[in-house]
Amino acid sequence: MVTPPSSLASRPGAGQERETVAPTGRLGAWNSPVTSYYVLTGATALLVVLGLVMVLSSSSVESLAKGRSPYAEFLKQAQFALMGLPVLWIASRLPVRAYKVAAWPLLGIAAVLQLAVFSPLGADAVGGNRNWLELGSLRVQPSEAVKFALCIWLGLVLARKRPLLQEWKHAFIPAVPIGALMIGLVLIGNDLGTALVMMLLVGGAMFIGGVPLRMLGVTVSLAGGVAAVLAIFSPNRVGRIFAWLSDDCDVTSDCYQTLHGGWGLATGGWTGIGLGASREKWSYLPEAHNDFIFAIIGEELGLIGTLLVLALFALIALAMFRVIRRHKDPFVQVTTGAIVCWVIGQALVNIAVVIGLAPVIGVPLPLVSAGGSALITTMAAIGVVISFARDEPGAAEALAARPSVVRRSLAVIGRTRG
Repeated sequence: MVTPPSSLASRPGAGQERETVAPTGRLGAWNSPVTSYYVLTGATALLVVLGLVMVLSSSSVESLAKGRSPYAEFLKQAQFALMGLPVLWIASRLPVRAYKVAAWPLLGIAAVLQLAVFSPLGADAVGGNRNWLELGSLRVQPSEAVKFALCIWLGLVLARKRPLLQEWKHAFIPAVPIGALMIGLVLIGNDLGTALVMMLLVGGAMFIGGVPLRMLGVTVSLAGGVAAVLAIFSPNRVGRIFAWLSDDCDVTSDCYQTLHGGWGLATGGWTGIGLGASREKWSYLPEAHNDFIFAIIGEELGLIGTLLVLALFALIALAMFRVIRRHKDPFVQVTTGAIVCWVIGQALVNIAVVIGLAPVIGVPLPLVSAGGSALITTMAAIGVVISFARDEPGAAEALAARPSVVRRSLAVIGRTRG
């Protein structure tokens, strides 16, 4: 009889206790209890750094044209990234029970902030959307906080109701009415793009929570119908859709932005024309540092740069699905499912718009596009999932057994001097 490889990892001798040997090799590294933690941390850090570099490259010309420093947008984005780091760290260190306790208060605070955009604190509409608060020199987008709070709240509610979700009333109440209310608060400000992302995260939470597909299908149909009605009765949105569907697209039509985004991607080729060498950022491509930053990445870094971005988002998605699979707490599973649909869904929507697979709807590329509220809130959401990853079976023990960064650095210095 051939002994299975797994049993060869440890053989107890006479008088010896059986020891567990950690798996080795590529598959063993993926099965490590701390894999989700390190993949999420590393991929998020790389995307934030890449975003800072590309915001600097894509915004410098426009900043000079407006009489500002070429580093203005970069410094602002770097400031938000530095603000997001402690937020991410704190979120990653909070225990799971803390999020359960905070679910309802977070949702209430987010709703109040979203309503405040219609108060004197609300900023003037931007691009037809009234979705900002003006707090001194800061402009805050409360809909980002609504997305964050909704993920935590859906996790709490659907996890508690999981044994009852086969019944219509428990599957829909209170998740659908409250979710619709929060989405409605955003739609009052005319921000359909953010509302669509929120619909994605609600659907993802219900799917992971165990809502039957027939009930989920009804919810998706209702959401799709509402989105279609809102698009049809808005001349601006109808114009964008017809421009996207039109075969006759030139620089004078409504598809101007998509056309130049495609030109930027096509110009980049395999390796790009070089960092900082974009032509489209010279006032040809609107929102080059924001919604269409992916086009600048393709132009300057080429197909390799765009594939790197896709690979990093794919790693984040894999790590989050790994947390869902390995963690036993339904709250963690549902909340992570909502967050992955938010972050990855929004990234796919943004990229689809840039490459012409969807009409322009105005959502940024998470962690990469310029925008303080989106960056900080997305980092907080990923911090929540990192906290869940630290709570995976065996993860806490594995992390505690590893020496700290300071201790490892001192050990290396000591060996070098010796």
